[in-house]
Amino acid sequence: MDAQTISIVIPARNEAGAIGDLLRELRTLFADAEIVVVNDGSDDDTGRIADELADRVVHHPYAMGNGAAIKSGARTANGEILVFMDADGQHRPADIPRLLAGIDEGMDMVVGARSRGGQASAGRAVANGLYNRFASWMVGHRVDDLTSGFRAVRAGKFREFLFLLPNGFSYPSTSTMAFFRSGYAVRYEPIEVRARVGKSHISPLRDATRFLLIIFKVGTLYSPLKLFFPASLAFFVTGLGYYLHTYLAYHRFTNMSALLFIVAIVVFLIGLVSEQIANLTYSRKD
Repeated sequence: MDAQTISIVIPARNEAGAIGDLLRELRTLFADAEIVVVNDGSDDDTGRIADELADRVVHHPYAMGNGAAIKSGARTANGEILVFMDADGQHRPADIPRLLAGIDEGMDMVVGARSRGGQASAGRAVANGLYNRFASWMVGHRVDDLTSGFRAVRAGKFREFLFLLPNGFSYPSTSTMAFFRSGYAVRYEPIEVRARVGKSHISPLRDATRFLLIIFKVGTLYSPLKLFFPASLAFFVTGLGYYLHTYLAYHRFTNMSALLFIVAIVVFLIGLVSEQIANLTYSRKD
């Protein structure tokens, strides 16, 4: 890594079992880096351990969410390059130089891409695979791991999109799509992850709907018309088919056909307006 300063930002909530070892390992490997921990309303010893071992600690008075912790850390960190990683022991500090090497080579964001075996469960692996395929179609580039929280970014460019980031768990997908949408260079670096220490805060049953919504949020964030136009076309084709059926069978143009045609037009217009809003959102001065 060149002379640019580095801040390692770690969001943490009830990770007392893992965060101490992680911070000691980081301090050994990256003595010159600034280590920022965001204690997201933990009710265990996470905050105390972070106060002892990190350079800077932000304490949230209650659990605001992983994305909110990321935003707090990004605002607090002083480094020109930000490295985000989880506090649960899954991410290996030894992989950080590989991410930073990509930044040195001109990338604006380098994401650690987990292998299929590195997913928390078979269900999560299938879901993440769907996310990756959908995102790849949206951006026209291969997306290897849309939801990975292990990444290195240029601080100034990442802060451009803080207002877009949700307070929940979908900050990785939102920030990745925002970088692609703005024409910033993104690379994926294959990594292996370790088993997390402690219990995950993600409940498959409780969060199934939320993760499904990520797909639609990603689409509307990046290029809304790519979502709305196929939906509009489906309504139009269905209306046309129904009209042909009723005309041939009853020689009538029915209200249902009219409704389907109107819905097709409305959905298309919503997509068109959304596309213009997205263009304004990502407009920036070079």
